[in-house]
Amino acid sequence: MDTALDLARWQFGITTVYHFLFVPMTISMAFLVAIMQTFWWRTGDERWLRVTRFFGKLFLINFAMGVVTGIVQEFQFGMNWSDYSRFVGDIFGAPLAIEGLLAFFLESTFLGLWIFGWDRLKPGLHLMTIWIAAIGTALSAYFILAANSFMQNPVGFRMNEERGRAELVDFMAVLTNKVTLITVPHTLFAAFMVGGAFVAAVSMWFLIRRREEDVQAFRNAARLGAVTLLVAGLGVIITGDIQGKIMTEVQPMKMAAAEGLYEDAETRAPFSVLTIGTLDGSRPVFSVEIPGLLSQLATGGFDGGVRGINSLNEEYAKTYADTGITDFAPNIPITYWSFRLMMGLGFAAIGISLWILWALRRGRVPTPGTATTRWLLRASLLLPFMPLFANSFGWIFTEMGRQPWVVFGLMPTAAGVSPSVSGAQVWTSMLGFTLLYGVLAVIEVKLLLTFIRKGLPEANPPQPHDDSDAPLAFAY
Repeated sequence: MDTALDLARWQFGITTVYHFLFVPMTISMAFLVAIMQTFWWRTGDERWLRVTRFFGKLFLINFAMGVVTGIVQEFQFGMNWSDYSRFVGDIFGAPLAIEGLLAFFLESTFLGLWIFGWDRLKPGLHLMTIWIAAIGTALSAYFILAANSFMQNPVGFRMNEERGRAELVDFMAVLTNKVTLITVPHTLFAAFMVGGAFVAAVSMWFLIRRREEDVQAFRNAARLGAVTLLVAGLGVIITGDIQGKIMTEVQPMKMAAAEGLYEDAETRAPFSVLTIGTLDGSRPVFSVEIPGLLSQLATGGFDGGVRGINSLNEEYAKTYADTGITDFAPNIPITYWSFRLMMGLGFAAIGISLWILWALRRGRVPTPGTATTRWLLRASLLLPFMPLFANSFGWIFTEMGRQPWVVFGLMPTAAGVSPSVSGAQVWTSMLGFTLLYGVLAVIEVKLLLTFIRKGLPEANPPQPHDDSDAPLAFAY
């Protein structure tokens, strides 16, 4: 790995995966905190106010880290991928600009009003601010995913051959790209799995390890988190099924790579739960398969045919002969295993959410000291990492499965890298970012653990006033 291209890809991969550790938590926690505050506003139960303040503080820590790490993403387009930016900037820049000017300002402005407005705004108006901020996070996701979906399925553009770049002709086509319309709900449901798992895990830790503290408040929060995780998990399954069929339509090579399917399957293509292959990933040695499942995922019927890597490679070699690419298949081991880790971790998280709901049924709380409770605690502590890493593996699969294209069918990845940036320069920035992110990770974890251990704050119901000369009260 000594070329600027390889290093630029590694750097973008590292910073993107790291940033995306914060994104699903931010999106889902904004809505969950809004739901908690809504319960307090509707019922007047101060236990809901206390969990709102508690999880609101954890949400703000994560939001701040997400903003810091997200800034780096935009810099890389100009630093390491200038040819890509020149080629697709007319299209890619539009949704990103709207995300920054509309969605991000919406969420940051109203989040500020929520933080400082507890004693200045009436309860209903103050509640509205966190809901608007939450909606802003979802809008941010929509516009960013619209930009990414263009890379998967280019629409709404024309090629300017004189300038050698793609130009936007139909912005609505970009926003309503079939890939966008299914990727957005799939990503949002996946984000809610992360937030639900986090709320459930923290609450279960208090119920089991510090069960004398605020039992009913944490029981309510644990049930909210587990239900959110379960419902979101079902949403991920449904939208993922639709997404698989659209992916097969627009990027058949990615679906073939997800299974490591080299030869065309005319009917009942199997899905391998586990495959051990040769070191180069070119053929299986041992495999455990479910007959017809890949056909169902790809086509919606167990008898459907699925194209294989070899025939697609031959077709692409003719269609895109001018690119000079001889192998259009992505890295098969990475796409194969990231696809399965994504699904496996997601299903495991759904299973634990059912276990938590069973343990809390009909007013119950886990009995301390039993073997079942000890295993439930272990599972609960692992729970937040399952959907979080499933999200990461999903994006690794999405982006690695598109290779060797940076914009599918239009621009090879090798053509998008900055021609004037050397490998040494990328090494320098990559090491710097990695060290910085390591420090930020330590700060994030320490802050979260510190404020989690403090437990629920006092309710201190806000007393709104109209004194414009009074200093703003910082709620946290």
